[in-house]
Amino acid sequence: MSTPAVPSPTQSDIFNVRLLPSYTSFLRPGSKFKGTQQSEKQSYEVQVELKHVDLDRSFLCGYLRIQDLTEEHPTLTTYFEGEIVGDKYSFQTKHPEWGSNDRVDLHHWARFAPWRPLAKLAKKPDFVLKNFLQREHLFMRWKEYFLVPDHRVRTILGASFEGFYYICFNQASGAVSGIYFHAKSEK
Repeated sequence: MSTPAVPSPTQSDIFNVRLLPSYTSFLRPGSKFKGTQQSEKQSYEVQVELKHVDLDRSFLCGYLRIQDLTEEHPTLTTYFEGEIVGDKYSFQTKHPEWGSNDRVDLHHWARFAPWRPLAKLAKKPDFVLKNFLQREHLFMRWKEYFLVPDHRVRTILGASFEGFYYICFNQASGAVSGIYFHAKSEK
């Protein structure tokens, strides 16, 4: 009678490691999204192109292009970076220079219906959204940093990229909903 083979430590370690996906079906480099941005009574065509996605770091970046925001610049393209709410980033914005606070964050997240079941838990400062990649909706913040192609331009009359977007992303359909926040433009 022979004894059963005992897996070596390296074999058993391989089976105990759970690998997170590098991308979701829609959140991958090269993905493009089209839609509109509402601003008071105006509507603007918006296109987003993802350039880099790193789900392990809860990070993504890309370009946001908006049409007809100003007469002087009929097309504006900005570079943005995104934080994905999960085990690394919470629902509270941790960047004081962005002008938000816990009250503002909760008010803006509450405008997304898929966030509302999380509202009570999300108010806790130590809340961590576990298994965020397995959920239908991902929540993110997208911060525009500079104009493309001229990164030296910091202001444009009639346009602002000093604020950031609260984002709700449906992983099943690829739908993106966003709310722009800029402290100086809030009433």
